[in-house]
Amino acid sequence: MSDDSKNAGNEKRQHEGDVAFIQALAELLNRNELTELTVKREYDENDRLTVSLSKHIKQIAQPAAAPAAFPAAAPAAFAAAPAAAAAPAGLDDPASLPGVVASPMVGTAYLSPEPGATAFVSIGQQVKEGETLLIVEAMKTMNHIPSPRSGTVKRILVDDGSPVEFGAPLMVVE
Repeated sequence: MSDDSKNAGNEKRQHEGDVAFIQALAELLNRNELTELTVKREYDENDRLTVSLSKHIKQIAQPAAAPAAFPAAAPAAFAAAPAAAAAPAGLDDPASLPGVVASPMVGTAYLSPEPGATAFVSIGQQVKEGETLLIVEAMKTMNHIPSPRSGTVKRILVDDGSPVEFGAPLMVVE
């Protein structure tokens, strides 16, 4: 048997093993409710495998919880708290609006592809499903946030360069 035949057989077994490894990682991702997983394998100096798996999960934004304690310097806040609690969730709470686009991660929101450039979208603009609305930078990675539906940009709820939390409302597209 020639060396080329042996190498071809080894590569086929390794490829089958890699496929099984990737399938096991996908099962691990789902079973542990992870959204992202990256694994690097080094077989030898010139033979490596890097696998990155991620899945997109549609999140329904939840309103932020009220602060546990009010600042001591703001006694007027105590009087206003019951009135705010009595108000129904509606137009005052952007997270409850239909068509809200929530942040899928913690990071910094950018409305344009680079400083000084035109914003991806503006209020009143028609967008198509999948079209980039803005970028959320997380850990030096620029994550394009796509529109979940076709429609009109009704509200932009973040400022360029502002920090955002997971689930925070970013825009309203109806």
